[in-house]
Amino acid sequence: MRRLLVLFLLSLAALLTGRAHAAPLDREAMAEFVYAPYVLGEEVNDKGVWELLNSGGGPAGYAFETELMAPLPGFSGAPVNIFAMLDPEGRFLDVRLISHNEPIFVSGLGEAPFRQFFEQYAGRSISETMVVGNAYGDGGAGSPLIYLDGVSKATASVRIAHESLMAAAREVAREKLQGISAGPPAYPDPDRDEALSWGDLVAQGIATHKRVSNAEVDALFTGTIWADDDPEAADDPEGAYLDLWIVDLGPPAIARAVLAPDTQAELARFLAISPDEEPILLIEAGRHGLVSPEFIRNTAPDRIAAEQDGLPVALRDADLLVELAEGVPGGTAMILRTDRRLGFDPSREWVLKVEAVREHGMFQPEIGTRELRVRHATPERFFLRPGAVQTLPPWREAILNRQGDLILLCVFLIALLLAVGPAQNRLAASRVFTPLRLGILAVMTGFVGFWGQGQLSIVTVLGVIRTALDGGSYAFLLYDPFSLLVWGAAIAGFVFWGRGFFCGWLCPFGALQEFAAHLGRLLRLPQIEPAPCWDRRLKGLKYLVLAGMVAVVFVAPGEVDTVAEIEPFKTAITTHFLRPLPYVVWAVGLLLLSAMLFKGFCRYLCPLGAVMAIGGLLRGRDWIARRAECGSPCQLCRVRCRYGAIEKSGRIAYSECFQCLDCVKIHDDPAQCVPLVLAAKARKRPVRPQDGVPAE
Repeated sequence: MRRLLVLFLLSLAALLTGRAHAAPLDREAMAEFVYAPYVLGEEVNDKGVWELLNSGGGPAGYAFETELMAPLPGFSGAPVNIFAMLDPEGRFLDVRLISHNEPIFVSGLGEAPFRQFFEQYAGRSISETMVVGNAYGDGGAGSPLIYLDGVSKATASVRIAHESLMAAAREVAREKLQGISAGPPAYPDPDRDEALSWGDLVAQGIATHKRVSNAEVDALFTGTIWADDDPEAADDPEGAYLDLWIVDLGPPAIARAVLAPDTQAELARFLAISPDEEPILLIEAGRHGLVSPEFIRNTAPDRIAAEQDGLPVALRDADLLVELAEGVPGGTAMILRTDRRLGFDPSREWVLKVEAVREHGMFQPEIGTRELRVRHATPERFFLRPGAVQTLPPWREAILNRQGDLILLCVFLIALLLAVGPAQNRLAASRVFTPLRLGILAVMTGFVGFWGQGQLSIVTVLGVIRTALDGGSYAFLLYDPFSLLVWGAAIAGFVFWGRGFFCGWLCPFGALQEFAAHLGRLLRLPQIEPAPCWDRRLKGLKYLVLAGMVAVVFVAPGEVDTVAEIEPFKTAITTHFLRPLPYVVWAVGLLLLSAMLFKGFCRYLCPLGAVMAIGGLLRGRDWIARRAECGSPCQLCRVRCRYGAIEKSGRIAYSECFQCLDCVKIHDDPAQCVPLVLAAKARKRPVRPQDGVPAE
């Protein structure tokens, strides 16, 4: 064992070399993910971010991959790489999977459910707060959280993918989409009631006025071919080309001061149907007229646009007939609407852009435009600004979503620790010890394995090694708190018992092998037991398997999931044998082998068992009591040990002990332990008369 351990550590040290970082996809590979009418533009940086263009060649957002910006490692140690298209307003146009090495999706559940998970993002904005899982606690109806459906048996993996996607999207937004809201925008306070008049709105700056004369517009076109194409402006230089008022009608107190009662009622009905819309009133008394004769109601105005923080604000006609209140200036009145969910914040300054349009020529005239900008801001007192939605860290979300299972697991583990710890002698001495042990293993298989998906795997160990090599984060371990709790119990077991606590009590597939062994005996199947010399050699195989798998992490990390298939855990426990035939044959074959060769996989092939044996070197005590007679002359425990964990000398080889407690039972049983049996016979032997005592 010691020589094999030294060999393993030396091979690990020899392979500990640096790894090259992943390179971004090239243009051809990225272009395959972009669908019409969008096309890929120029590369923005060396982190996998590209411009996204529309069919006319204009900017339409950004396309990016996540691996270089958010390399959060998955359970194989490798990050999930995701492709996403983000429009200028921070909405996902498309999200698709590029590559991954998540064990559960590689050949377990297949990639289809993973790819379907990403379909939920289309149309969602990064301003929305999205989490994976179901509502818990107070996060039910009315919560600003958006819940994405996870994937059964793989919630931890999709959480890692979600965090990677959102982290990368926010980085793109910070660098390229300045002004995209990071949380819910401000919204009108329905309880803010002020008695306001039109004069109050003007005096307090709630109504914004902009007047542009014909002469000022003429000056904008000076030196162009359109300079003399507006004779009306030349005839009346001081006349109003634009005489515009802007009022935000979202706050009810402001709407009441500006609109006639009938229009107020119609606006209220509109906002009841579309509560996320912010209505903007424009009143134009100049020549501009707001829209062209070709304008169609309920569409985006053709001569008006808006922006906030340098980003466009989508405006659309609300299709409402407007009657103004008494005292409000007359003119062409129009109510536009914009969606606050797309990042528009009505409590901060924004800019209305009005196009001044001129035509030059009679046939197919050339169109010239100049932009008139009007800044507007409504006082913040009319709005409520919800605090940023505080999402829980992913590990806390995972705990809350599985808190019932975790409580039951804690109770089970505590009871098991007490049973095989302070109470182990009483447990082993019980007349119903075998049924009790099988019952505990049945709970382990059903609850911890099939239900809780707490089967530990060598994939986690390899993922930790790869993360250490890449200098990444170990946060992926927190995404599956159920398995992490089992890991914690197994590591604690190292100190008290060595590998035995996990391999003998906590491994669901190990429990299945033990059931198979009992079934094999009931069916009177021939039992195979290698000779001691072959038993020692075969036990070394698992260390060689482990060393080979660690080597793959360094030499060919993309093949880790392939070599990890030596473990049948994913097939038997995670997917309930619902996998392609070769995997099922392997898992079932190992169980059939265990019916004749007691726990053959655990003893000879299991790489995780090798890790547990190495971890067992932390054991602080020899917890199995021995007597001087153990080994010589008594060999009963050694003969009865089906794991071959007792040497001829009677010493326990704890690296191979599975804590079945059979030898503890024999040691304490006066009817089985040979030294105790001989001592009892000596006590019962009749005392012979002393020599030399005269007879009567």
